[in-house]
Amino acid sequence: MPPISVLLADDQPMIRTGFRYILEAEPDIEVVGEAADGREAVEETRRLSPDIVLMDIRMPQTDGVEATRLIVESGLPARVIILTTFDLDQHVVDALRAGASSFLVKDGPADSLVAAIRTVADGEAVLAPRVTRRLLDRFAGMPWEAAPPVPPRLDVLTGRELDVLRTLARGLSNAEIAAELRIGETTVKTHIAHILEKFHLRDRVQAVILAYDSGLVGPPHAGHRPAW
Repeated sequence: MPPISVLLADDQPMIRTGFRYILEAEPDIEVVGEAADGREAVEETRRLSPDIVLMDIRMPQTDGVEATRLIVESGLPARVIILTTFDLDQHVVDALRAGASSFLVKDGPADSLVAAIRTVADGEAVLAPRVTRRLLDRFAGMPWEAAPPVPPRLDVLTGRELDVLRTLARGLSNAEIAAELRIGETTVKTHIAHILEKFHLRDRVQAVILAYDSGLVGPPHAGHRPAW
């Protein structure tokens, strides 16, 4: 198999050099280019067609959120991993909504960076449960309005697909979903694939956001029972 091709997008040369040093030590990963701002990141993604773009969220001119949106909307196959100095802020949520597959904190361990690249490249863009929890906590701090038990936007889903989406939004793995719903892991994967297909979502991170934005899950308040 060809190596996973990666584009580094960060306005700090030393950061790019550090990431390149880490990634080029891996036999299955190849750094194919660099970009110093979001505009250049979009241009280089179009030119090089990398598998993964490591995208700094805060850059001059075009920031990482807008660059992610442009890459996703253009239909380019590259998947975006957001790099942030802060654990989780509004810009990260915006980037995930724009189509980013995951996010990493810049000062995290090197093995987390490598593992994330391999995971996202495999199409299994899964936020770890603790990260999903922080994401949901961030949503919980946003204004919320009462929603029906099954929002109209989700009426194309079967009952079992709704069950899977609810558990997925809690950050459960396929094995955990299978155990909770008492179905096979293969069946779980099939339901998730159907959910992604019906809503034209890139990965399960986007499905988590769909569940929250649609009102299927949300923070408890008067008149609304938590979906989990």
